[in-house]
Amino acid sequence: QLQLAESGGGLVQPGGSLRLSCVASGFNLHDYHIGWFRQAPGKEREGVSCISRDDNIRYVDSVKGRVTISRDNAKKVVYLEMSSLKPEDTAVYYCAARWTSVSLCDIQDYAYWNQGTHFWGQGTQVTVSS
Repeated sequence: QLQLAESGGGLVQPGGSLRLSCVASGFNLHDYHIGWFRQAPGKEREGVSCISRDDNIRYVDSVKGRVTISRDNAKKVVYLEMSSLKPEDTAVYYCAARWTSVSLCDIQDYAYWNQGTHFWGQGTQVTVSS
């Protein structure tokens, strides 16, 4: 079965840290861009960060300096390490995989992640609150 599974979410105080994991099953990550997205209650899903098949990385401005994305193709896992968390980071976090032959990923183009061969995980809840 081809799927992605996120884990690592939870409740954390403002200023705290979390590491999210996105594990792939049934396919190899090395030919895929991997993106992290989030969706807060009542808001549209938005991109957070992506790492391309060639390890080129993009972050949206709101998380730059606080988030690090990395991948381990051998373990079929992509991580999103988040620090200095704020209440506005509260959301369900999703990972997505998009097969591609190009070098760069675009975390701003949401439609791109729903084209071609692609997968989405079920999400993991991150709540930042005191």
